[in-house]
Amino acid sequence: MKFVRFLMKNAALANVPKHIDHFSKFSPSPLSMKQFLDFGSTNACEKTSFAFLRQELPVRLSNIMKELNLLPDRLLTTPSVQAIRNLSENIDSPLSLPLSRFVESLETIRNRHNDVVPTMAQGVIEYKDAFGQDPVTSQNIQYFLDRFYMSRISIRMLINQHTLIFNGNTNPAHPNTIGCIDSLCDVTEVIRDAFESAKMLCEQYYLGAPELELREMNSNNVRDPIQISYVPSHLYHMLFELFKNAMRATIETNEFSNNLPPIRVMLALGGEDLSIKVMDRGGGVPLRKIETLFSYMYSTAPRPDFGDNQRAPLAGFGYGLPISRLYARYFQGDLQLYSMEGHGTDAVIHMKALSTDSVERLPVFNKTALKHYKVNLEADDWCVPSKEPLDLAIYRVAK
Repeated sequence: MKFVRFLMKNAALANVPKHIDHFSKFSPSPLSMKQFLDFGSTNACEKTSFAFLRQELPVRLSNIMKELNLLPDRLLTTPSVQAIRNLSENIDSPLSLPLSRFVESLETIRNRHNDVVPTMAQGVIEYKDAFGQDPVTSQNIQYFLDRFYMSRISIRMLINQHTLIFNGNTNPAHPNTIGCIDSLCDVTEVIRDAFESAKMLCEQYYLGAPELELREMNSNNVRDPIQISYVPSHLYHMLFELFKNAMRATIETNEFSNNLPPIRVMLALGGEDLSIKVMDRGGGVPLRKIETLFSYMYSTAPRPDFGDNQRAPLAGFGYGLPISRLYARYFQGDLQLYSMEGHGTDAVIHMKALSTDSVERLPVFNKTALKHYKVNLEADDWCVPSKEPLDLAIYRVAK
């Protein structure tokens, strides 16, 4: 059986489309927030963007598709992962269209790939249900999915920038927006918007919600509002996820209390970083569980139900935190959790304050990446504590 799977995998690798094999030999070209803004505001040329994207989009996609073929054979053969392979391998046709139809072709690509995240998540579920999981496979899948979803974020970023800038539409409500980037993103406003959305959802389920206490600290100028160049939708996504988790934990931990402790947010802008700390008193989680909260192979949420013609829902896969961390890391930031079991959890979003420092973080397929898929489980060089207490009676010396 192993030999058959070996032959099938080699056949799959041999049948990789030539354009993917060609473009994967190039490294992606990361752009900074400043480059996105400068191009969209002063040097916006549709022909230049057209030429860049026809080269860059296949490069980014081909790099990650080469890694897809390195996943465990049993995962590759699931119907969901097969669907993603077929979808992504046919991206070259829309990109071959002329400039006059390029915006249309980009929108087609984006719409076709709308369900990639839940479809891949369903593939992982299919694999776990059929074969279970082991540490090595889980590590490989975690490594790949972080890179796969980061690649997807970057590809959608490029597509959205081009389509929003060159489709002829403007947003008078947000005059400082260039594509999907707000050059003067009001962080406080996004925090309040995300909180109110999470609060409304919380009240629907629990008939109540904690309140928000917000503090701001601008070390550059105390009186100035805290604004940076950022993608508001990315920031909103991260905050909405953190507020949902904080509200749920707060209510379930304090269900017999008449007064819910508020969710406190500290917003601080320094010379290099902008940080947002979300603090709750929801009881916290044990230290050993912190990393599992970012694992694609672990979820405490109920399993989503798929209908025959139903769009695959993302809720229920437990992907909220890992995807949010990728949004934070996309422009060289991070998302970290600090929990005190019995008290609550602090979640901190770090972002770059300067547009020149906010540079895309992109996966590259090379020999270093290849090594991550060849990792074998080795014996730990630290003692692993037993789950059962040691029976000292067997060491008792007879008198």
